[in-house]
Amino acid sequence: MKIATLTMNPAIDKSSAVTQVVAEWKLRCEPPEYEPGGGGINVSRAIQKLGGESAAFYAAGGLAGRMLSDLLDREGLQHRAMSIAGVTRENFTVLEKSTGRQYRFGMPGPTLNEAEWRQCLEKISGLLPQADYLVASGRLPPGVPANFYGRLAKLAREHNTRLIVDTSGEPLRLAVAEGVFLIKPNLREFAELMGRESVDGLEEERLARELVSANKCEVVVVSLGAAGVLVASAEGAERVRAPLVPIISKVGAGDSTVAGIVLALARGQSWREAVRFGVAAGAAAVMTPGTELCRREDVERLYEQLMKRGSS
Repeated sequence: MKIATLTMNPAIDKSSAVTQVVAEWKLRCEPPEYEPGGGGINVSRAIQKLGGESAAFYAAGGLAGRMLSDLLDREGLQHRAMSIAGVTRENFTVLEKSTGRQYRFGMPGPTLNEAEWRQCLEKISGLLPQADYLVASGRLPPGVPANFYGRLAKLAREHNTRLIVDTSGEPLRLAVAEGVFLIKPNLREFAELMGRESVDGLEEERLARELVSANKCEVVVVSLGAAGVLVASAEGAERVRAPLVPIISKVGAGDSTVAGIVLALARGQSWREAVRFGVAAGAAAVMTPGTELCRREDVERLYEQLMKRGSS
């Protein structure tokens, strides 16, 4: 098992569409669609769409937790649920067809007690010797301490597993303080991590290099939205512009980017290739409707464009 993912606060993503969103009216929605969701789970799903393999580990409970496992079974994903007493959350996305706008409602998730989150940490520790890469992605659910990813970073270092953390706020700061392999914040999250209100173009590169020089991260990938990413490592810093694509939905773009990067690295590709494959996957994700992730054929086509552009 080269790649494992961890999702402490997974969800069932429920989506539908309505002609117009109007307050106080009973809105007649189209038949809903259900998909498994949550940061790490979406990374695993995107890896599978790209022709790779991973094992998804997640905390789950209640009827919604069983439904989540069923949905993952239907997709043929390798997965293992870590049982909790609370009920797995559901998120709801509504497309307003008259305007093309999306309304996204995210729930906080169940509260985990200390015994539950410690058990999750123990189970993940047990699988680390088998994993070259572990992607810990998404917000922590209520009850889980902010230093959970920091604790995970210590365990990953002990087992020589490369830990990729994609989260924000205090959990990200405490993980970085312990030292991780890779982080992928957006600009706002990166500024917060560095204790700034905001960062400009020149500061982005300098601050990212500082994190690498301080041995807090081997690689920093800062998502710049439609502009692509800034990547910094011991080899230097580089901006990779995203290809121009029609934007249908931005849901899942970040998870697809992480999936592309870690899959390419696990396949033995260079950093230059891995980052471009990740950017291609993120760009491909915004071309798909609703909560659908990237499509392999789109990713491969966009990746070829990026590699040609980089060599020209």
